[in-house]
Amino acid sequence: MEVGIGIAVTVLALAIAARRIFWLGRLVRSGRSAPDRLKGVFGHVRAEATDVIAQRKLFKRTVPGVAHAITFWGFIILLFTIIEAYGNLFSNNFAIPVIGHTAVLGFLEDFFAVIILIAILVFSVIRLREAPAKKERASRFYGSHTKAAWFVLLMIALVLITLLGYRGAQVNAGGFSYGWWAFASHLVARALVGLGHSANRTIEVVLLELNIAAIMGFLIFVVYSKHLHIFAAPLNVAFSRRPRALGPLATTPNIDLEEVSEDTVFGAGTIEQLSWKQLLDLVTCTECGRCQAVCPAWNTGKPLSPKLLIMSLRDNLFASSSRLLTGGGGSDASGESSASALVPDVISPDILWSCTTCGACVEECPVDIEHIDAIVDMRRYEVLMESRFPTEAGTMLRNIENRGDPWGLGASGRGEWMKGLDFEIPVVKDKLGEEIEYLYWVGCAGALDERARKATQATVRLLYSAGVRFAILAERESCTGDPARRLGNEYLFQTQTRKNIEVLDEAEIKKIIVSCPHCFNTIAREYPALGGNYEVIHHSQLLADLVANGRITMDHNFDVSVTYHDPCYLARHNRVINKPRSLLENIPGIKIIEMDRCKERGFCCGAGGSRMWMEENIGKRINLERTDEALATGADVIATACPYCLIMIDDGIKERQQADEVRVLDISQIAQETLSPS
Repeated sequence: MEVGIGIAVTVLALAIAARRIFWLGRLVRSGRSAPDRLKGVFGHVRAEATDVIAQRKLFKRTVPGVAHAITFWGFIILLFTIIEAYGNLFSNNFAIPVIGHTAVLGFLEDFFAVIILIAILVFSVIRLREAPAKKERASRFYGSHTKAAWFVLLMIALVLITLLGYRGAQVNAGGFSYGWWAFASHLVARALVGLGHSANRTIEVVLLELNIAAIMGFLIFVVYSKHLHIFAAPLNVAFSRRPRALGPLATTPNIDLEEVSEDTVFGAGTIEQLSWKQLLDLVTCTECGRCQAVCPAWNTGKPLSPKLLIMSLRDNLFASSSRLLTGGGGSDASGESSASALVPDVISPDILWSCTTCGACVEECPVDIEHIDAIVDMRRYEVLMESRFPTEAGTMLRNIENRGDPWGLGASGRGEWMKGLDFEIPVVKDKLGEEIEYLYWVGCAGALDERARKATQATVRLLYSAGVRFAILAERESCTGDPARRLGNEYLFQTQTRKNIEVLDEAEIKKIIVSCPHCFNTIAREYPALGGNYEVIHHSQLLADLVANGRITMDHNFDVSVTYHDPCYLARHNRVINKPRSLLENIPGIKIIEMDRCKERGFCCGAGGSRMWMEENIGKRINLERTDEALATGADVIATACPYCLIMIDDGIKERQQADEVRVLDISQIAQETLSPS
């Protein structure tokens, strides 16, 4: 009887769960192909070890991170108790082959059962503390399905309570083979011993059946709820971009307008036009809200929440399941399209265009969801297929296409920043030449914006005085295409990329110095997909190395306080964090004050994702949010290593009427003021 009930419950539950998992698998596989997701096996294995087994990302929030890690590790150990539970259906003396009833296993099983119960209490306290504010935007649980989370905690508690209960009764009934190392089971036995042998035997049987039923019930609930991430997360991490989920955008296959047909689709306009990896992202979301808590758009009153965006897409995926799985082709009986347009039916334009592509969401996500890829794919569809985008962004795109820079100032102005220098910089006319080691890629902002030009001048003065052999392209340099790509115009990006690669390859360029992190990221990490392979170094890295090697030495103190703003595309996207600080730390007399949000968890200036060329009419301006945080440190100088950030924060300082009190400088400008060549 005992065996029959346990097996019947198990078979039924497994059938229900398997049916759901098979359905989800078909749904995910209905997406477009996602090439190169299995390359670099070592990187994927390492990610599984660090992000899944070690729970690395969850420890960014210490208390819930520790509680979650304990629960995860505990259930790995408690898998042995599940095997034992089924074995006990057949024999009270069941032992796992080879392992047997070792004291260590008995202790670990009881230890983790108890500590997971404590973790459940911690989770409960966290959720109760958040409950009053969960309807407020400030709560990371805003918009999440919190009732499901409570049910899961209850189910986990039920599994553990029935486990310890039947083990305690088993001690008194005479079938428990672990000694006193299984301390919790023996404590429960003490509480039940007065009921007598017969009663304990009955309790053992009943709680054993309930334990199996609770485990199977938990399994079914998991595959039908957001807690599917228990199974989906390891897969999502395994298929994520390596070495980090935050990386170069996927390149649409070479766009040739002569080969475009009526069936050609760029980007994602409906749910089936997302890739299978992006669909896997959707079903993996835990609704933890960590991405929402760090999003600069959400934190300044914009409608974009990375979490809610993923949840909305997931809802649309499930609502579209019949069409996707039956191959309906996206049309109803009348011949009209039955597929919801992702924009504006599922995601509003204000949500789509609020993203700065800063990567904070991807950095924070514990299950490696790649929010930016989905956002940019929807932008690609809007720009290339529907010609729908903010008006001012259209001006920027035309400027890049016609003049080679976002401001439309033209190539003739790219050399004006050199006026006032007391030395000449070689300009590459044909080939770089063996006597020149680096090409210095100035970038549009560094060449054309008055404030950014000062940073460019400071950089080249330091390079020249340190004896670095470099040259520039001047009028032959053109926009890397980054603003166009982040806006969604993949065609213009590829046009610019091929043009620049042709120039660089003709000049036989191998090593490039870049000041703009956006240019740095694009040339170093995105040009290779289109054939441009170069060794790229950011100016902050090179200057720090020159100081470390003694080619630049100290001259006098810089007796002011400085707070350093990490550019998103330098620190978060490319992990250039220590070199800029190393440069600053070598300056005598300087006092460095870190902002609360810094390094890979820094807060965006608001310029990325082509937002620099779009109006910001909703909520607080992102650059003001960051400026206010910098001003709160009391620092005399706000330093950065990005022309975009320099411009945005300088605008913020002026709007806060602090320009006479606080300076905004590139780290090269600070170095120029305080360092001299040896």
